Amino acid sequence: MERSGYAQTYSIMYGPFIHRIDPVFGEAAGFYLWFYGLSYSLGFLSILIWLKRTRHRLGFTVDDVYSLTIYLAVGVLAGGRLIEVIFYEWPYYRQHLAQIPAVWLGGMSTHGVLLGVVAGTWMFCRFHGKSLLAVADELVIPGSYLMGMGRIGNFIDGQIVGSVTNVWWAVQFPDASGFRHPVVLYDGAKNFLILGLLLLLRKTKPAQGILAAHFIFWYGFLRIIVDLFREYPTTLFGMATGQAFNLFMSILGLFLLFWFSRKPRTPVDNTDLQIALARIRTADTTGLWLKRIVFASLLFTPLTLPSDWTQDIPSRYGKRHPEMHYSRLYPHVEGNIP
Repeated sequence: MERSGYAQTYSIMYGPFIHRIDPVFGEAAGFYLWFYGLSYSLGFLSILIWLKRTRHRLGFTVDDVYSLTIYLAVGVLAGGRLIEVIFYEWPYYRQHLAQIPAVWLGGMSTHGVLLGVVAGTWMFCRFHGKSLLAVADELVIPGSYLMGMGRIGNFIDGQIVGSVTNVWWAVQFPDASGFRHPVVLYDGAKNFLILGLLLLLRKTKPAQGILAAHFIFWYGFLRIIVDLFREYPTTLFGMATGQAFNLFMSILGLFLLFWFSRKPRTPVDNTDLQIALARIRTADTTGLWLKRIVFASLLFTPLTLPSDWTQDIPSRYGKRHPEMHYSRLYPHVEGNIP
């Protein structure tokens, strides 16, 4: 029996919620635009804004800010996609190699996103002569925000589900039976909690690398707890794939915390700081507009991402978005709905 409007409102405020949210907010050039992808775009924008605000601490020019953000955006999109394809969906993609670039069909790994951030940061620092630890300590703050927004996008998508439960805040997801833990919202809250912790730690002026190490440890450790309420479709080393990555991050974070806490704090070299500030004042802005155009295109690209798993888009989302139909961009995808 269909619930009345009053009953649906009541369930949202006081009891189990039936998920019917339309995940599409627009369409452009034949691509559907998704709230899930919007969370990535907002995350990239937050990184740009944060780096512009803190660039003098790093001795960055505006050109450096755009360059790093572009490295990160490319790293996030490439890393998230490749780890998803290789570790989570390889049985499907080894038979559909031509679809690997088709991000608009879905498929992004959170751990791959983190790996992409690390790779993008390392490449930028390597090619631009910057301190990897100093940059990493700044990036984990907007990075935590990006991960939190991503989980809100996951919830709107309605895919990542928890175990069956009878708690009053349980959610009936579109493609899962029974009412379940909204584990993706737990994970989003965890990411925003880490953001608050990092902002507090930042005020204590910790040694280089400490903030990044805290992020790695708390992300992995707290997600181990959160993922106890999650159902994973794949395994790695005899355990849920995500939990294997979480355990590795926790151990790595603890090691890095121990390592960086033993190192003496590096005093600020005022000569280097003055040189960096002079460079900021006299920086050549040639090519800056080109980088702004590239960044704008990278803001649009994630909007086409529907979910973290490859989908038969019209089949899965058609009920929530009736205008959806099959096309060359959105073909039938057989046997890959988790």
